[in-house]
Amino acid sequence: MLNAIILGIVEGITEFLPISSTGHLILTGDLLGFTGNTAKTFEVFIQLGAILAVVWLYREKVLSSIKGFGTEKTNRFLLNLLIAFLPAAFFGLLTHSYIKHYLFNPVTVASALIVGGIAIFVIERIIKKPVVRDVDDISYKQALGIGFAQTLALFPGVSRAGATIMGAMCFGLDRKAATEFSFFLAIPTMFAATLFDLLKNLDGLSTDDITVFTVGFLVSFFSALIVIKAFLGFIKKHTFDSFAAYRIIFGAIVLFYYL
Repeated sequence: MLNAIILGIVEGITEFLPISSTGHLILTGDLLGFTGNTAKTFEVFIQLGAILAVVWLYREKVLSSIKGFGTEKTNRFLLNLLIAFLPAAFFGLLTHSYIKHYLFNPVTVASALIVGGIAIFVIERIIKKPVVRDVDDISYKQALGIGFAQTLALFPGVSRAGATIMGAMCFGLDRKAATEFSFFLAIPTMFAATLFDLLKNLDGLSTDDITVFTVGFLVSFFSALIVIKAFLGFIKKHTFDSFAAYRIIFGAIVLFYYL
């Protein structure tokens, strides 16, 4: 139960920040000694809690998209999400087994954290003045570019949020629009990935897991609610440099520890 609470907090805090939730869950689970098939399924399941936090916070946008389906504005927004979702879905299906088997370990995660941190520093200094300040103004070409950026997050430790936000900024979105589109894109991406993993691992679960899984789910949901609100406030006044520095320092410590 304590492991469930700790991992739920870690998932809620890290899922939507550009610091890799998967990487932190792998490292935390390894330190807690919570590993194996049940642990992997648990880590996937609590992601649902985090993604539902986004659905709740942006419920007005979600509901308006459902009600407005068929209108030009809504169709454009939903089509952009589909376009951005497809590259990761395609490459994820192709590489899922290989990645799970060979790359889910602390050393590869730490290395990806460091490389990703350096990439954030570089991108913050080379991006031009943004031309898109609202998620409804994204072009299909920009959505596709963000989708391919998201595929980089298939490598554990890269960070789905980091890849999509930085990718969006490279394609002309300002920080707020890039972050919000990353949140919306997380809904189909994480639901698909989570359900795919859960269906593959249902046989390894028992009724004894229900309580622990529920606790982790709820802790993840409420932690994510708090962090998302704070994160949106933070990016209005700051760059992502602090997250880049954190990734590099944390990744270096982890790499030193495990090597």
